[in-house]
Amino acid sequence: MAANRPRAVFVTRETDYELLVARHATRDQARFFLQTRGQRLEDVEVRHDKFHAVLGAARASVPADWRQTLVKRADLDRFLFAADDVVVPLGQDGLVANVAKYLDGQPVLGVNPAPDLYDGVLVRIGVGRLGKLLAASIAGNVGIEARTMVQAELDGGETLLALNEIFVGHRSHQSARYRIEAEGEAENHSSSGLIVASGTGATGWARSIMEATHLDLSLGREEHAVGFWVREPFPSVATATNLRAGKITESPLLITSRMNEGGVIFADGIEQDFIAFDWGRQVQLQPASRALRLVVDQ
Repeated sequence: MAANRPRAVFVTRETDYELLVARHATRDQARFFLQTRGQRLEDVEVRHDKFHAVLGAARASVPADWRQTLVKRADLDRFLFAADDVVVPLGQDGLVANVAKYLDGQPVLGVNPAPDLYDGVLVRIGVGRLGKLLAASIAGNVGIEARTMVQAELDGGETLLALNEIFVGHRSHQSARYRIEAEGEAENHSSSGLIVASGTGATGWARSIMEATHLDLSLGREEHAVGFWVREPFPSVATATNLRAGKITESPLLITSRMNEGGVIFADGIEQDFIAFDWGRQVQLQPASRALRLVVDQ
C-alpha cells in the first residue's frame, strides 16, 4: 500500500552561491574572487538563503501521507520518474523545459522562488498554494495546459524532445549545409541553421527570429503544431532561400545533412547534449505525440 502513495518530485538547480563555491573550492576564495571585481558574496548568499527558505516551505507543504524527493537538474537524465509522480520544478522558467522531455503525462507544478528575478511564464504557482494544488492534481481537480512539444527523430533511431525548440545546424559559426523538405517542396540550403519551435518556444528564440525577419507564424501553446525558421539562408548557384519559415502539423519537416563534420542537433539550448548530424544523416521534426501537462492555478 505504501508504494502506491503519490510522490512529489522537487526539481532544482544549483544557486549562484553554490556554483561559485564549487568553482573556487571554498567560501573565502569565492568571496575574494568577487571582491576583486567590486562585488559582494553576501549579496549572493542572501539570494541563496531566500531560495532555500522557499524550497523548505514548499517541501513542508507536501501532504503528510505523500512521499517526496529532490533531484538536481544535472541528474535528470539518470532519474527514474514514476507514473504517479507530481513534479515540482522550483526555479526559473527554463527548469520546466529541462525536465519536460523526461516526463510522460505527470502533472507539473512550477514554483517561482524569486518573482523579482524570474518572469514566471512557466513557474506560476506561489508556494502558499502548492499544498492544495498537489492534492488537487492527484484528484484531477486542477486546470491543465497541455503544452505541445517538438520531436526530432533521426534515421538511426535516436529521438530528442523539446518544450521550446530544437536546433539543427553547425556547432560553430560556419555555414550549415543541408537539404530541407516541407509540404512537398525541397531545396538545398546554406544557412546559420534552423530551429523548430513549439507555441511555448515561440515566445523565446523563435520570437527574436520573427522580429528580425518579419516571418511571423501564429502558434498556440496547446496547438498540435510547430513552426520552423531558417536563420540567415544564403542564395547561391547551389542553394536557395524560399523555404525560410512554415508551420508543421501532419507531415514532418525532413532535413538531410550535407555537412562532413560539425553538424549537430540539440534541444532547448543545451548545446553540450547534442546528437551528431553529419553528411547523409536525416532527421524528421514534428509535433511530439506527448505534451507537457502544466498545472494552472485557477
